[in-house]
Amino acid sequence: MPLKTGTVEEPKLDLTPMIDIVFLLIIFFMVGTQFTEMERQYDIKLPTVTDAKPLTNLPDDIIVNVQQDGEISVNGEKKSLPELQASLELARQNFPGQSVVIRGDASGPYQNVMNILEICHRVKIRSVSLTNRLRDE
Repeated sequence: MPLKTGTVEEPKLDLTPMIDIVFLLIIFFMVGTQFTEMERQYDIKLPTVTDAKPLTNLPDDIIVNVQQDGEISVNGEKKSLPELQASLELARQNFPGQSVVIRGDASGPYQNVMNILEICHRVKIRSVSLTNRLRDE
């Protein structure tokens, strides 16, 4: 019984069909794409409005720090209670959904935090948060 001792052909990967498909997809997407130049071909004067709100992101939270001795600081600036109320009123006028974060010292009197909560209630700021940290276990 004779055994076949011929050379074994190595398998080949033919990339031609895959390259053809890739070129067809590129042509398809290039033809299907709308270019922005088509939108600018007409001279259109847009109408104007007087009461338009800017399309901007929401403002950052106002962080109020209360020290142990009752000293109040906002963004590194020391403020008194009337100054804080004025700045919160202005912030709420600029953005009605303004939020406030109160960071009170744990060993300070609770009255200091309550004064700031009262001011927030007075200027009708509804989004108020009190910060804390997790107890080390």
